[in-house]
Amino acid sequence: MSAQKYDNYLLESLINGNEVGIKEIYKKVYPKVFTYVRTHDGTEEDAKDVMQKSLLQLSVRAQAKDFVITSSFEGYFFTTCKNVWRREVKIHKSRVTNSTVIDLVHEEREIALAAYEQEKWELFQQKLEEISENCRKILQFFFNKIPYSKIADTLGYATENTVRQRIFKCKSKLKEAIQTDSRYNELKEL
Repeated sequence: MSAQKYDNYLLESLINGNEVGIKEIYKKVYPKVFTYVRTHDGTEEDAKDVMQKSLLQLSVRAQAKDFVITSSFEGYFFTTCKNVWRREVKIHKSRVTNSTVIDLVHEEREIALAAYEQEKWELFQQKLEEISENCRKILQFFFNKIPYSKIADTLGYATENTVRQRIFKCKSKLKEAIQTDSRYNELKEL
């Protein structure tokens, strides 16, 4: 079976509730999710929750509209899981802990917010691919918090100041590309 057919099989399994396909998703992706969550201060239980929320989120999104995954299913789903875990950590940090307070976070709201964040991430990724390769490289270094001096050495820029200027210009190009996309206004209004 080709990689594309296999990816389609996994997505269809998720949409249709095919247990064999869903077990295959777990077998392929869960070890990576578990490792990611554990290395980012989570537990095995957290990793299981992330998998469940991500499966639910992806199945809802795939059924809601014409949904296409442009990368591999595994890569897309793992990115979804990472985004769900980042969101969980962010929510947990902002939550006040008090054992007498009842948490009223609704699952539907959580799914909707996670889907919204995933759509923003996809728009960002798509527009990042549309800017020049040089800008993508320099922004990847920037996003990974590589020191300006190392960026200058690696990409052959004369000074750190040149790197700063290139980062500013590339961020501006990326921002403009995102803001001129029709999805940006739709996502902004939500």
